[in-house]
Amino acid sequence: MQLRVWLLTVVLCLPVLSMAATPPRVMLPVVYRGGIDVSQYWVSEKLDGVRGRWDGRRLWARSGAAIDPPAWFTAHWPPVPMDGEIWIARGRFDAISTLVRTPGVGGDGWRQVHFMVFDLPGDPGPFEQRVLHMRALIPAAKVPWLRVIPQFRVRDRAELDARLKAVVAADGEGLVLQHRDALYTFGRSPTLLKYKPYDDAEARVVAHTAGTGKYAGMLGALIVRRPDGLQFRIGSGFSDAQRAHPPPLGSQVTYRYNGLTANGTPRFARFLRIRYDVPPPDPR
Repeated sequence: MQLRVWLLTVVLCLPVLSMAATPPRVMLPVVYRGGIDVSQYWVSEKLDGVRGRWDGRRLWARSGAAIDPPAWFTAHWPPVPMDGEIWIARGRFDAISTLVRTPGVGGDGWRQVHFMVFDLPGDPGPFEQRVLHMRALIPAAKVPWLRVIPQFRVRDRAELDARLKAVVAADGEGLVLQHRDALYTFGRSPTLLKYKPYDDAEARVVAHTAGTGKYAGMLGALIVRRPDGLQFRIGSGFSDAQRAHPPPLGSQVTYRYNGLTANGTPRFARFLRIRYDVPPPDPR
């Protein structure tokens, strides 16, 4: 009964955000699997934040929800579309997620936030040219919390793997690779790659199983359903607090896994976080 009351409270307390008529059209990565000349790509760290699209006047989440920072945060930003990550620091995803989901929050919470720009959607040039344009445009705005995400080049796969290892060792998520000649296109692009030591995806919570032993009276596992209808269990990755107050039924969660089994089930699925900003389906 207590768990049921808590779940109802969570649902009722979720903030109601204004939405754009249509979600912003963004470029999306595919998973890096090797087999390319990585020296032809620009590489950056994949930041653990909330993706934001600046349309020249207002900031939007990928879902189409309006993001409502204090007016000073976006004052003097260039009046051109910018794609970036709303970010605090490595390991601070929960803090930034809560902040962007709370309309009208006071300015103090935003003092630690940066908008890390990684692309210019309205720029018609190839990515290498867009990198140069970002490096000129963003510093000229003279806004300390508006920054260009560092982009670098590597010689080969060995150097790329060394960079990934260093980022992960420092509690980072992984890397993003963008081909130097790639134009900004909408939807999944084979020129934009994410490289992480694990796969991740989203699924909807459809049931809870009861815990046993030290988890008696708490969550044992989530039963989740992928968009294609496949159901499976996620039984690890939870803190004790999350087991005491598990993700509500119907909520969307992100999970990590290491490849797929023969029948397509995620192998070693582990809970990562609740996904509040549910993105729209990939464009077809």
